[in-house]
Amino acid sequence: MSKVLVIKAHPFDGDKSRTIKTLDTFLETYKAKNPDDEIETLDLFATNFPELDGGMMAAWGQLANGTAFTDLPADVQKGMGQFNDALAQFKAADKLVVANPMWNLSIPAQLKSWIDAITVVGETFRYTATGHIALVPGKPFVHIQAAGGKYEGKDLGTQYVQGALEYLGAKRFAKIGVEGMDHFPDQADQIVAAAQEEAKEVANKF
Repeated sequence: MSKVLVIKAHPFDGDKSRTIKTLDTFLETYKAKNPDDEIETLDLFATNFPELDGGMMAAWGQLANGTAFTDLPADVQKGMGQFNDALAQFKAADKLVVANPMWNLSIPAQLKSWIDAITVVGETFRYTATGHIALVPGKPFVHIQAAGGKYEGKDLGTQYVQGALEYLGAKRFAKIGVEGMDHFPDQADQIVAAAQEEAKEVANKF
């Protein structure tokens, strides 16, 4: 039995989002093939996942100097708690699925914040004299991303998400791109349908 962590980085559900529609198809197929696996979804928008800000960065310094966690401001405690929970989820997962739209050539801010939460020296990587070492290697991941244009994996969002996860030792299993619906609106239905079929194929092998 595997633990699968799903990162939903879109404010809409599958009825409005092509990203999440593809994710839903992937998960439906995956669950049918792997009924005993544990699937946990972190919805970054529904949980109002916090951003790494000055208050949180200052708090880490205060904790290092002996300040009690309970003496930190309530909003900082909440944000740090969400960061810590996300880190624990990531470390415990055997497999990872990240689903996000491409917005303005990049990714939603909430997804960047989640990556900030799991990129922790001493927890998921460490520095050495010859470079960094990933401390949680070998997690396969699937990246699902919809975009109005066609980028074929060369967009900044794809490169950042995959590069950040690979830095921590995760291994790309597949990228499911739903691309070109705005560039080729007359082909939008066919593009989405093809992505659904690809999602089923990937899920059966993941």
